[in-house]
Amino acid sequence: MKKESTKNYILFWLSQAVSELGSMMTSYALIIWVYQKYGSVMQVSLLTFFTFAPKTLVSIFAGNFVDKHDKKKIIMITDSCSAICSFFICVLMYRHQMNLMYIYLINFALGVFEALQSPASSVAFGIIVPKEKYEKMCGLSSVSENLTTVLYPMLASSLMGFLGIPAVLVFDIATFFFAVSIMLFFITIPNRIEEEKKKDGMLYGFKEGIRYLKEKKGILYIIIYMVLLNFLSRLSYENILSAMILARSNNNEYVLGIVTSLIGAAGIAGGLIVSIVKMPRNKVKMLFYSAAVSFLFGDLLMALGRNVYVWSIAGIAASLPIPFVSAAHYVLIYSNVKEEIQGRVFAVRNAMKFVAIPLGILLGGALSQYVFEPMLQKRTGLARMLIYVLGNAEGTGMAVMFLCTGVTGFTICMLFANSKMIQILNPEV
Repeated sequence: MKKESTKNYILFWLSQAVSELGSMMTSYALIIWVYQKYGSVMQVSLLTFFTFAPKTLVSIFAGNFVDKHDKKKIIMITDSCSAICSFFICVLMYRHQMNLMYIYLINFALGVFEALQSPASSVAFGIIVPKEKYEKMCGLSSVSENLTTVLYPMLASSLMGFLGIPAVLVFDIATFFFAVSIMLFFITIPNRIEEEKKKDGMLYGFKEGIRYLKEKKGILYIIIYMVLLNFLSRLSYENILSAMILARSNNNEYVLGIVTSLIGAAGIAGGLIVSIVKMPRNKVKMLFYSAAVSFLFGDLLMALGRNVYVWSIAGIAASLPIPFVSAAHYVLIYSNVKEEIQGRVFAVRNAMKFVAIPLGILLGGALSQYVFEPMLQKRTGLARMLIYVLGNAEGTGMAVMFLCTGVTGFTICMLFANSKMIQILNPEV
């Protein structure tokens, strides 16, 4: 069947972007509510755990399920279930019965729904977007992701400040109705379902995905590479960046606001460039060299910086290339993985990613607080050299983390870029 028009995907992209904004606002509001009520960082960390744990577990079974069922129905049902969770929170808030156990259970349920929806959305993307438009649509996705990242804390904080957390939940439910209305009335996703195989077990799809990746080593290497990028970003940028800048700028929130805003703006700009400008023919080079630039000029400059100017340049350098990485990664996968097994491949990828993300978050905080900060205080030979390069300000241990991720990330990019198994995947070569 011929692929649907790009307009079909633009509507799909819009519906999912709006729905994602509402979901992220709810997650942010719940974190604020838990911290204000209980004053415990550990309780906030457990919120993240109860979201990622089910994502990892369900991803093992999700691929086979997605490949054998209607993708549009999966997306609509999981969106509906997430909206019901938001409504349930509203009711508990109204009746003053909300407690941590309910929030953990709801976060667990939301993780399950996302684990099913994510591979379904990824496969739907490959079905309805023409092959020659993959890069453009990936650019639009990067724009919406970065715009959402910039907007959701401001919108959630504003609504909570004026109307309380129920207003955020009502907004989330409204975004659900908007997304489902578009999906129901305006979007067509061809129903391509693989014929059932006899004696399929619960782990059949996951095992088949792994088996397929063992045969397609290049795709496996790309997935491992992207998982490593996610892990390194959680060690530094998406974990300790705010703490490091505040520590090294004498708790200047204005400086932090400038840097984080520029990071989001650079991501949006990168997405727009990918959507508008003709991209390089060699997608393998685009994948690895874009990430190498991000690590080399982003992480390293962020570590060496001691003022808002250098940190701003570093943030732009780190964020601008990411949409190029994302677009190249999807083009290579969609061009080389058969449509009927994409759900299983994306499920394996998601399971690996959902393990790497919480590990990166936990390890990043632990390394900076319990390894690098104490090491610098001991003033050993290595510590003195690092202090000379990075400065003797508070938070230098966290700067060392950025130094480590920059060097490690750049090295990984160069190693994978020379893989012959990956180079043969380039659809244009």
